[in-house]
Amino acid sequence: MDSGAMWTRMKAHRWTYGLSILATLSIGILIGTVISSEVKGKEGQGKSDATPLTMPSSSSAGNGFSQQLSNAFAQVAKQLEPSVVNINTDSTIKNPHRRRGQDDDDNDGMDDFFNHFFGGPGGQNPFQDNGPIRERALGSGVIVDPKGYIVTNRHVVEKADRIRVRFEDDPPGVQHDAKVIGTDSETDLAVIKVDVDRALPAARMGNSDNMQVGDWVLAVGSPFGLSETVTAGIVSAKGRDIVPGRQFQTFIQTDAAINPGNSGGPLVNMNGEVIGINTAILSETNAYAGVGFALPSKTVVDVYNQLTGPEHRVSRGSIGIMFDQVENPAIARVYGTGSGITVSTVVAGSPADQAGLKVGDTITAVDGKKVLKGDELVSDIASRKPGSKVTLTFIRNGKQQEATVTIADRAKLFAARLGEDRDSGDDNTPKPSKFGVTVRKVTPEMADRLDMPAGKGVIVQEVKPGSFAEDVNLGRGDIILEINKQPVNSEEDFTRIEASMKSGQDVVFLVRPRGSSRQDGTIFDAGTLP
Repeated sequence: MDSGAMWTRMKAHRWTYGLSILATLSIGILIGTVISSEVKGKEGQGKSDATPLTMPSSSSAGNGFSQQLSNAFAQVAKQLEPSVVNINTDSTIKNPHRRRGQDDDDNDGMDDFFNHFFGGPGGQNPFQDNGPIRERALGSGVIVDPKGYIVTNRHVVEKADRIRVRFEDDPPGVQHDAKVIGTDSETDLAVIKVDVDRALPAARMGNSDNMQVGDWVLAVGSPFGLSETVTAGIVSAKGRDIVPGRQFQTFIQTDAAINPGNSGGPLVNMNGEVIGINTAILSETNAYAGVGFALPSKTVVDVYNQLTGPEHRVSRGSIGIMFDQVENPAIARVYGTGSGITVSTVVAGSPADQAGLKVGDTITAVDGKKVLKGDELVSDIASRKPGSKVTLTFIRNGKQQEATVTIADRAKLFAARLGEDRDSGDDNTPKPSKFGVTVRKVTPEMADRLDMPAGKGVIVQEVKPGSFAEDVNLGRGDIILEINKQPVNSEEDFTRIEASMKSGQDVVFLVRPRGSSRQDGTIFDAGTLP
């Protein structure tokens, strides 16, 4: 890779960029109109000797290879587009340079009230310190099951507060809430699901191993927010390792144009089958430069089946060793063997350590089957279930030895390096609220300050961006008095009523808005729970 080049995951497109593109196109159209008028003014007089242009009839279309290829592209695009979706995400990021209340239109002096009851500047005040800002982004995905299961990239949906999906046949403005079924950091894949009352058009999976360099492929997605975009190219290479150490990310390289917003969309063959998920590009500008990468369908299918399984996670085996990713003949010569994988690190306490393997041992076979490259060893061990046993043949000081090793869970063994601690399993982790709102009981002191009866209502402490509460216009400082005619006088009342609500049910909040007096009365905030 050139020193000036960079590979990047196709980060979801920001709307501001798309607007600047539209503005540029509008200017180009205006200039074209002016030029056209000038030409007409100069050449419009006198008799023209131009021969009128004619359109050939549809029946006279050419039958050559070019026309056949064009028809094939059109058929594949028509087949795949209904299965490709836009994925819109809302995320919350902290802004240490902005304090809530500085730019809010509703800054009505109530901030002093919140500082008094929920902590002042420098404390743990959720309303005043480092107020979060919203970020919206867009990616792509492909429906692989009529029940609503969608494959996309993990980086499209990670850290999202809300995920919404738009299908090809949806009217403008209509979107469907989606939930994450599972994600896999090592392959950057994710499975999300939309609950709908109809069967969705699902794409067919193809076998990426059958693809050859030079085969035609199409990429489908929403680059820069432009939905239902289809681009054509070929398989430029296979088996690309573009990130050192990412042993489960071996990509198909293509020159089909893919850009930010294409993330998670399918790469398909000329049979209309998905043979890859578009994931990354190689570019100095973060835009298409002729080199894109898609995760092969062989990997996608394996990860999908595990993420949709009972545990909703990918289980990979490991023995707890490391080795040089790039083969070096000098290592093999020094350690006295012509082939195999020479161990550079043995993780303390790992299965390899417990079985007696040491740095400098060269592994030559697994259960009697020869292994020549590190990728072969990783693939074999990763495919085995944690807890199973394997016999390793290795060379130490020129002598062949064997050791029986118990396979461990890779995610747990390398939790720190992978940036994920899956050992925690903390059942006390707070579950996300259905309403997306945090409340506190109105204390007697608060009630006196707010001029309302003591022991009535709960005050909205925080509203999660993109949540149902935000959709129905609940805001911090609002006093919730009832939910669906049921009095809410404590956090326990709120939690109990919230837990009883189900998706699709109408929810009506009786609210006294922030800053209003008893004489101002109450209002309803209402909607249908997603």
